[in-house]
Formats: sequence, C-alpha cells, structure tokens
Amino acid sequence: MIFQLDQTNSVANRFIAEMRNVHTQQNPHRFRHNQTRLGEILAYEISKKLDYEETEVKTPLGIAKVNLPSAQPVLATILRAGLPFHQGFLNFFDRSASAFITAYRKTDSNHDFTIQVEHISSPNLDGQTVIMCDTMLASGQSIVQVCKRLQEKYKIKELHIAAVIASANGLKYVHENLLEAHIWVGSVDQEMNSYSYIIPGLGDAGDLSFGEKV
Repeated sequence: MIFQLDQTNSVANRFIAEMRNVHTQQNPHRFRHNQTRLGEILAYEISKKLDYEETEVKTPLGIAKVNLPSAQPVLATILRAGLPFHQGFLNFFDRSASAFITAYRKTDSNHDFTIQVEHISSPNLDGQTVIMCDTMLASGQSIVQVCKRLQEKYKIKELHIAAVIASANGLKYVHENLLEAHIWVGSVDQEMNSYSYIIPGLGDAGDLSFGEKV
C-alpha cells in the first residue's frame, strides 16, 4: 500500500511548499517545524490503520465507551535529518518507544555509493508495529537496508515507512524490496540527479535543519 498525502488538497500542501521554497528554507526553525507538522499529519493517517479495542472511560457523570489503540507503535528514524519529522510522530504517538539508527552514504569518485549502517539503538521490536520515518526517500537504499537489519534481529508485526518527499524510483525500490511495508509519503518527484538527490526535491534536509556538515 502506498499513500500519497498531496493527492488530496489540504493545508499539508503549504507545509510541503514551504519546505521546498529556497526563501523559507533560510529559516531553519520553520523548516524543522514544517517537518514536525507533516509528521503529525501522517501519524494521524497511519493511526486509522492500527488495531483498536473498546475501552471504558470514567467521566464525572458516568461511563463513556471509546475505541483506543490496543498497542502503541514503535517510532524509528535515521539520524540526523529525520529527527524533526520523527518528533511530529512522537507528538501524536506520545506513549511510543523510539529506535534510532545511524546510517550514511559512502560515495566513491564515480558518485556510486554504499550505505553504511553504524549503530542501532532500539527497544525490543518482536511483535511490534514499527513506523520508520525519514524526511527524504531518494534511492530507497538506506530505508531498505535499515529495515532489513531490523527484520533480521526482530520479528516485526507490521512495518510502515513514512517520508515527506520520495522519488518515484525510490518508491519502486522500497516497494519491491519490502513487499510487506505500508508506505506513506507527502509528495512524489519523478527524477533524481547523478548524486541521487531528488529533483526538484528540496535539497539536503539534514543541512537545512541543523546546519551544513563538514
């Protein structure tokens, strides 16, 4: 299943547009805040697909019956670009545990790269619903490699992948290599350049959020 947020017109389009805009990108706080807001919106959409059970809540005047999630998902993100996006999910799934993964591209002189996964800090994911959130889904290799590493170690019940902007090729790669995953994206762009940056995309989300890295 692939869900694309901007296929339905909503205020989310403005948040995506501001993240793309070279002028509003000059404000790192606003760039991070828009990621957080999009994380909240996609968290709400994903919440519709979770398992629920009827629960009784005592009010001052009686008992109300309400359907509540039977379990909280575990929120996972790849450092560092995905942190503001992850915060949006954590704002809504505020009882969730989190997993953090460090991964980066190791590029050679021909612009070819391999994904290096260096560290995973995670709760027990056996039998858990996991939401992997990362701002950009470009080639899809990072997401696939990280998710497969987690699946090798844990028996994950259900896997959701969320991104603000994805490339069409990256979506295809993730869908083909993680057949069981549900994919949730804000917008999809059709092209990537020779450096595997999404075109038109928005640039380097990590640098725009936290400053240029050396």
